[in-house]
Amino acid sequence: MSATDVGLVASVFLACAVEAVEAVTIVLAVGTTRSWRSALAGAAAAVVALAVIVAALGPALTALPINALRVAVGGLLLIFGLQWLSKAILRASGAKAEHDELLIYEQESHAARAAGAAGEGIDPYAFLVAFKGVLLEGLEVAFIVLTFGANQHRVGLAAAAAAAAVLVVVTIGAIVRAPLSRIPENLMKFAVGVMLSSFGMFWGTEGAGADWPGGELALLAIVPAVLVTAIILVRAVTRGARRRAATSAERRGLPA
Repeated sequence: MSATDVGLVASVFLACAVEAVEAVTIVLAVGTTRSWRSALAGAAAAVVALAVIVAALGPALTALPINALRVAVGGLLLIFGLQWLSKAILRASGAKAEHDELLIYEQESHAARAAGAAGEGIDPYAFLVAFKGVLLEGLEVAFIVLTFGANQHRVGLAAAAAAAAVLVVVTIGAIVRAPLSRIPENLMKFAVGVMLSSFGMFWGTEGAGADWPGGELALLAIVPAVLVTAIILVRAVTRGARRRAATSAERRGLPA
């Protein structure tokens, strides 16, 4: 397995695990408070819809010219990666509240209870909420699988990594039947942001016609460089937030 394949598997697995945690939280909330049968039916319907999307778009993407595909995929991965990374940096520095699965679970449970009692048979509320949650989070999984897989003509490998991530998270959720708040989701998002940004730069540059020194081995330098830059930004944002807090305290005559 090449360095790119290893990076593909790691990136897809982590990214899909993050999305799976969020989807499982929604299904757990509506299943516990309303109807497990309806929640699971909604989740299953969303999985079928996602499978159709991947099956339809996968072959179409792999048929595109490789350079055009790498430019497009590289650009999209860079956009998504920087979005994930910017949020992770703000959360790590304390400038943005961390993603709290327990809070999301409680909010979804409260909304489910407020919707009234579940009727006999399939509960439309539980079905639709589970379907929407799994579909929306799953679309990001599908995007990651298709972009990584199509670019390397390894859609099967990317899909296997995604399936493994979803299976692990769903198994844990089925065992504990509680919000997966102990999973270090924010740390995983930080890692995914670094990986997506790194691969986006690598593939986008290759697609534009430039060559990286050492080929795929350049990723061994790109990934650490992006990681170090992100860590520096976390510290810079943290210092900036502390300075602003101290200045605000001084203006109000409070001890810094």
